[in-house]
Amino acid sequence: MRKRDENKEQSIREKALKMFVKEGFDGFSMQKLAKAANVSPATIYIYYKDKEDLIFQLYEFQGKKMLGAMMEDFNPSMSFSEGLRLQWLNRNKYFMNNIDEMLFLDQIKNSPLLEKAIEASSDDYKLIMQSFKSAMTEFIDNAINNNELVKVQFEVFWTIAYAPLYSLLRIHASGSSIGGIKFIYSDEILESTLQLVLKALKPI
Repeated sequence: MRKRDENKEQSIREKALKMFVKEGFDGFSMQKLAKAANVSPATIYIYYKDKEDLIFQLYEFQGKKMLGAMMEDFNPSMSFSEGLRLQWLNRNKYFMNNIDEMLFLDQIKNSPLLEKAIEASSDDYKLIMQSFKSAMTEFIDNAINNNELVKVQFEVFWTIAYAPLYSLLRIHASGSSIGGIKFIYSDEILESTLQLVLKALKPI
């Protein structure tokens, strides 16, 4: 068996990610990837069994990176405004530095492959996901108990708390807003949007 080459594996992973974002899952092939990465198809199969295995491994690899970035300096005992601001800043920073990675994860989340990708995840990744969910649940419960957050269904909270940020980031990634209008993203826009979100989630 040929040995794994970490540098070559990283190159294959990076090329694959860019191809998935540009061409979608249906337009992707191992042959195209081999050509883009300047390796033989046989080399790719050292690291991945098939296209689905490649997608699932990329999903886990990028998921671990993203969750690690989100949790940087975060503590569930933070006040709601402080904790949500840090979550926004962490997510914003990660997206701005890893646009293709975030767009790839979006592709997975909005495709029939999501359930299979979760099932194929390693026990290690499942533990990381559970730890993240537990920390977020504790953070939300603390905010409600401290009367800093209106009590709403979890999915409703998540939509109000984070969808505005991700919408801004997706518009930024596309380069223009509705109707092709030029959009210039800034820290001021992030902060003003965050303030509106905090106001919406504050108990009356």
